[in-house]
Amino acid sequence: MASLTDVARHAQVSIATVSRVINNSDKVVPETRDLVHKAMAELGFKPNRVARRLRQKGGFRHLLGLIIPDIQNPFFAEMARGVEDVAYAHKFAVMLCNSDEDMKKEEFYIDVLQSESVDGIILPPISERDGVVLKLVESGVPVVTVDRSLAHRSMDKVEVDNRRGAFEAVDHLIKLGHRRIGLIAGRLNVSTSRERRLGYDDAMAAHKLPVASEYIRGGDFKQASGRAMAEELLDLPSPPTALFVLNNLMTVGALEAIHRRKLKIPGDIAVIGFDDLPWAEALDPPLTVVRQPAYEVGQAATELLLKRLEDPKRAETHLKLLPKLVIRNSC
Repeated sequence: MASLTDVARHAQVSIATVSRVINNSDKVVPETRDLVHKAMAELGFKPNRVARRLRQKGGFRHLLGLIIPDIQNPFFAEMARGVEDVAYAHKFAVMLCNSDEDMKKEEFYIDVLQSESVDGIILPPISERDGVVLKLVESGVPVVTVDRSLAHRSMDKVEVDNRRGAFEAVDHLIKLGHRRIGLIAGRLNVSTSRERRLGYDDAMAAHKLPVASEYIRGGDFKQASGRAMAEELLDLPSPPTALFVLNNLMTVGALEAIHRRKLKIPGDIAVIGFDDLPWAEALDPPLTVVRQPAYEVGQAATELLLKRLEDPKRAETHLKLLPKLVIRNSC
């Protein structure tokens, strides 16, 4: 494999000049820069990224960290694509980590990203009082939170209007005549779950309907919990006539429970999920959902992080993107 010395010899310049070209120094004239790039291409030379970061005294490493809580969740996969597309367009690479909603794994990956000297990190905190993320922010590493937020902390963040999305979903069910509406929520120490629950309450209050605790269950965002919570609701003496499920994987679990009982959708029970699924229109019947702009969330978060790198002292930016109720045939 070609070395720095080989490139310098091939281009007939000094090793220092090659190093300056690799590190984008403005001290190299364009003609020489082109000569070095041509030599690197002809020799198949690839700069060592780790060594390059160690040599840099200042400036950007052109490396961002992204931690997501569930790599199997299509929402986070789509969000990650938005992050990567914007980063790549600005010549930044992205290191992707999966925390599995586990605080120890989250802490481990934050340590890894810091050891890799990333320029900044994008992540959804595991809870509103995530001490690991709070410590990261206080250390001075540029951070943008996505999807979820930290309580009582002003920082760059990109969210979806969860309360509005949930209100529209439950309002739609009520207007269809449903009064016993089951809610399968996520962990209430996560901002998205709390806000979606508030939207459910808002819609019930707007129609002067009581919120019955027997129709509310708390899951953990995983498919198995959606199935278990739906089973509990369907076992009630007066089961709900509609289910509103607060994330896509739990919705899949709830659908499993419904199909096992051979209930018809929407004849026996209506269903709305929060988050769209790539195959939602292929289901029988196609699933009504609150669609989140996942890709746009990733894009916006990366743009905010890059702006923070350019101007560390700028005021914090809070973006709240709008979801959309997509009405299909499951209600």
